[in-house]
Amino acid sequence: MTIANPPSPPTGIPPQYGPPITLEAAKRVALAAEAFAEKQGWPVVIAIFDSTGHLVVLLRRDQSNLGAVELAQRKAETAVRFRRATKVFEEIVAGGGMRLLSVASDIITLEGGIPLLKDGFVIGSIGVSGLTSGEDAQVAQAGVAAL
Repeated sequence: MTIANPPSPPTGIPPQYGPPITLEAAKRVALAAEAFAEKQGWPVVIAIFDSTGHLVVLLRRDQSNLGAVELAQRKAETAVRFRRATKVFEEIVAGGGMRLLSVASDIITLEGGIPLLKDGFVIGSIGVSGLTSGEDAQVAQAGVAAL
């Protein structure tokens, strides 16, 4: 499993969609991310989507923000819908690309959503929310590494 790191700007053709992540693999990703968050003492929400844009696993750690439930899902959804890490969109907006927000209001422009790749194909995504965007991304990356 690999991801573009750091994320490249959204130019060119992103990886193609592959078959949806299995429930077993989605659980493995979520549990690895949760184990990392637990070690840090971080109360986060972890969402795993499949390559068809549907929620497969949602894990909410005790004392995570209630709003993080929706944000984790939106991060995962953005990452799978656009086949790019949400950090790419955060960087566009931070660099002055506010126009992005007017044309695609359903894009979440916060780091913490990463496509899940297998053999170069997008099989799903992970989205994490509850802390700073950078910390959310660390938790997400721990999940990616378990695939």
